Amino acid sequence: MTEPATTTPPTASRARPEGGAEATALAVEDLRDLLVRTELPLETPGAEAGREAVRRTLAQIEDYVLPRVKSLDAPLLAVVGGSTGAGKSTLVNALIGRPVTRAGAVRPTTRQPMLIHHPLDANAFEGTRVLPHLARVRGQLASTAPAVQRSTVDGSLTHDGAQEAVQSLVLLADDGLHRGVALLDAPDIDSVSEQNRKLANQLLAAADLWLFTTTANRYADAVPWELLVEAGTRDITVAVILDRVPQGVDGEIVPDLQRMLADHGLGQAPIFVVPEAPLNAAGMLPAGVVEPLRTWLNDLAADSLARAEVARRTVGGALRQVAQHGTEIAEDVAAQHTVTGQLRADVVEAHERALQEIIASTKDGSLLRDEVLARWQDFVGTGEFFRSVEARIGRLRDRLGSALRGKPAPEVQVEQALETGLQAVIVEELAKAGENAQRRWRSERAGRALLGDQDLGKLPEDTPERSAAMIRAWQTDVMELIQREGAGKRTQARVLSIGLNVVTVALMITVFSMSAGLTGAEIGIAGASGVVGTKLLEAVFGEDGVRRLAEKARKDLEIRLRELVQSLEEPWLERLTILQDPPAGTIHDAAQRVLSTGEQL
Repeated sequence: MTEPATTTPPTASRARPEGGAEATALAVEDLRDLLVRTELPLETPGAEAGREAVRRTLAQIEDYVLPRVKSLDAPLLAVVGGSTGAGKSTLVNALIGRPVTRAGAVRPTTRQPMLIHHPLDANAFEGTRVLPHLARVRGQLASTAPAVQRSTVDGSLTHDGAQEAVQSLVLLADDGLHRGVALLDAPDIDSVSEQNRKLANQLLAAADLWLFTTTANRYADAVPWELLVEAGTRDITVAVILDRVPQGVDGEIVPDLQRMLADHGLGQAPIFVVPEAPLNAAGMLPAGVVEPLRTWLNDLAADSLARAEVARRTVGGALRQVAQHGTEIAEDVAAQHTVTGQLRADVVEAHERALQEIIASTKDGSLLRDEVLARWQDFVGTGEFFRSVEARIGRLRDRLGSALRGKPAPEVQVEQALETGLQAVIVEELAKAGENAQRRWRSERAGRALLGDQDLGKLPEDTPERSAAMIRAWQTDVMELIQREGAGKRTQARVLSIGLNVVTVALMITVFSMSAGLTGAEIGIAGASGVVGTKLLEAVFGEDGVRRLAEKARKDLEIRLRELVQSLEEPWLERLTILQDPPAGTIHDAAQRVLSTGEQL
């Protein structure tokens, strides 16, 4: 058997103050609470990897970091891990000195993890201090393997090693181990069972000390080295057990393994060689083949300062890793918020453009063409009306009040024509907005996922009716505005002499004929039709009064238009409310606090 000089257990360099543990625990808890609320729901390029990072970081915090930070002097947990058929269970049996785990040719052998501890260390593992998500099952020694004594989970286990409840941890007290170090026999890290692989990784993340078991034929396999590299980044203490080494070849294999360990930052890891040897009738290795490893573990268990140093070193590495993952997750969250902002901007910009196009059409006289223009000209007459409108207000009322029987009054026909024209513009522009927003969303991966198969760009069927209702409500507002403005006796008489409906239509015509708004005494008019309406209003309210009325009516119209447009944005923006993750900066700051407080341990 070959063993390098590095098999001496770690020793404590100096005692460190305990004062930083509480601050570190609080910092870790803050980060944990933020990560619990972090879902990364948008399908951004890094979302899937980010969600896995959140899951693994939370598991690492719960399974190891918090329990260890809060109990730095608790017994060490040495996880025995490795590839399929590496002899982990046989090794554990040899270390204990009796069969306590199952070993066999059928793979995977280890279906449920088993934690073996000294009887006096039971309190450290029976609760939820480590691996809190695994139910505890207490086992007791039988002639060849532990049987189940009781179960703390629904669907308790049966005796004689039968299949146990999923996601439970078998606890076995045995004085074959020294107090201070417990062994956990984990599933294969390359198991054919995905559940076993995930559980093995979870258990390794909860380890203070990793006893990596491999064989002379498989020590260079890729899968174990991925985990070994991660162990190196975490500063976890690793001991390598090279099992089933044929006689005479350890001189070639050990130097190569040492070189590989050094290349991956694990040059200080001790190597223990277990020679190839037949098992006895009880499935046990010959006595003495694992004695160097047993001595190393016993010496570590007996040295409280060395155990504390291992715990601090490992938890320090885990804290750095958690902080790094927290920072990376913060970047993923920032990316989600950036994409959300862009998708929101795509919707808002498309609909804002539609709104501005609608507003522009109400200012430039374009709504006074065709049907509206014809109805208005029929209604107010030609140039003669324009020249003498102020002098003939009384006769105008009689003229405008006469309408063909069985048809809407002329002013009502103009009002209806205005409604129809504006409704057509609104529906057309909103349809364009929906198409533009959908095109932009479909160009983004996250947008496509949010849309799915739904045609959100298609206008709701009730949009024309809602648009018409909005216009009619505005027309009512205009009429009420005129009534309030004409509350004075003289003005009221003038309004009544012409007719409230006529004045209302005239104000709407004036609003729709404004090319650049009203400034001073100058009114931009789109054609003689607008001039007629404006002069009629000036004869009733005066020039300043017309300006106030037109500005107020236009403002009210634009408010109603914006409300309508924003209501069509809501189905889009509601899809973005799924992003409820904490701010990226908050997560980043929490990760940095974990890092800074961890350095004080």
